[in-house]
Amino acid sequence: MNATKELKLKPQHTDWSSVPLEQLEEGIERQMIVGENVMICRLRFKPHVITPAHDHPHEQITLVERGRVLFTIGEDQCLAQAGDVLHFPSGTWHGATMLDEEVILLDIFSPIREDFLTSSNSYGNDNK
Repeated sequence: MNATKELKLKPQHTDWSSVPLEQLEEGIERQMIVGENVMICRLRFKPHVITPAHDHPHEQITLVERGRVLFTIGEDQCLAQAGDVLHFPSGTWHGATMLDEEVILLDIFSPIREDFLTSSNSYGNDNK
């Protein structure tokens, strides 16, 4: 949690256009807003990008802002589209395949993903 303490948190009102954009890999961009115990990541995916199935100890809620995504959750698959919300409890095996259009996802994590703060960790390749 050292990275969190260095943030000197205060209330904030932010427009996504003012949040730095990070290119993770070809076809994946990320923006992050980080609190003390929770973080939100806005991810933009080009069509047909696949995030490998993975798990992590963080609880995750994903909101589909734009596009359609085929999610793998455990051994099941589900189609999600703009307006849908998914909840992944800690340790849930999950991945996603973007379909024929640009996709924007909002991923909310608790506790915060310290690994995202210290590196340009590829989306979904963490297994942490």
